[in-house]
Amino acid sequence: MMRTCAMVVVMLCSLCARGQVRLSKLVLKPKEIYELSRFDILVVDSLIMKDSSKIILNPLKPDNFIHAKVAIFYSGTVIDGKGLRGLPGRPGKQGISPSSPCSDGGPGRMGTAGTDGGKGINLFLYIADVVFKGTLLVDVSGGDAGDGAKGGQGGGGGPGTRLCTGGNGGAGALGSNGGNGGNSGTVTFHSPSIPELRSMLGGRIVVRTYGGNQGLGADGGAGGFSGLSPVGNSKMDGKTGKKGIKGKDGLPGKAGAINFQDK
Repeated sequence: MMRTCAMVVVMLCSLCARGQVRLSKLVLKPKEIYELSRFDILVVDSLIMKDSSKIILNPLKPDNFIHAKVAIFYSGTVIDGKGLRGLPGRPGKQGISPSSPCSDGGPGRMGTAGTDGGKGINLFLYIADVVFKGTLLVDVSGGDAGDGAKGGQGGGGGPGTRLCTGGNGGAGALGSNGGNGGNSGTVTFHSPSIPELRSMLGGRIVVRTYGGNQGLGADGGAGGFSGLSPVGNSKMDGKTGKKGIKGKDGLPGKAGAINFQDK
């Protein structure tokens, strides 16, 4: 108990250096969204979240704090601290197809890799008295990663002549790699009613601490077409370019934890 109290004192002292908003009462109407865009700490005497209302945590801060003397949650309420979704890569450009005869096509260009998913936010929820008239979803899962982009196709070879074979097709570019899924944040409940809150987990309270899905590696670009003989002699045709190798899949994010601490 002494160790827990010491932890709370340390946590509260650290809040002094952070940006916070202080309200006597915050009532969110049904489906209303409240964003902590400029702050990472919400201190309120009474927090009332009506049906399907949502609090969006500050994604620019790794730790967010909500302090409420009394909190009332209606049906379908949400506290959203999910990590940002990664961006998909941009496809690679096709290789140059020369207009001059008997010239080889250029290799395709590799696209950009998918970006990593963002990390979920660590939420510290301090509630002295809580009333449930519905359900609360707390989501601090890691963001899904972006998929890699397909490699560019190789350029076509220039046509042959009576004296030279057609150009070879350019090689297809490598497929780009998928990004890594974001790691989940953690959720820490501080309350005198920890046994009651713990018993509500999975029912009145749903907490998502999943790691983000990994991005998928993309296919390599197709090989460029071969340049053909103008007299129909297949022995004078160029060779088709090789297809690019598939990119690698990213890694999934790590799951987070749920902590319960007496206040």
